[in-house]
Amino acid sequence: MFHKAKKLATHVLPGVVRPIHILWNQVIGFIFLALATVFGFRVFRGHEPVGMQLAGGAFVLLMAWFGISAFWRARKISKS
Repeated sequence: MFHKAKKLATHVLPGVVRPIHILWNQVIGFIFLALATVFGFRVFRGHEPVGMQLAGGAFVLLMAWFGISAFWRARKISKS
């Protein structure tokens, strides 16, 4: 009985886990890109000193990079 349950799990789980993993990466990518967009508008719209704008710009670039790389990972998972 346990052997058949294990065999079923080895066939079913990869088919379920893979789409969830892809969706997770896409959701995380969207969140990071949304954060980069919102903070990008707030940083460059305001009248902060140049140092604060540079720090904010670095934060925006970092969030954008995380978002793009999450979408790349999702695509890589879907191709394999």
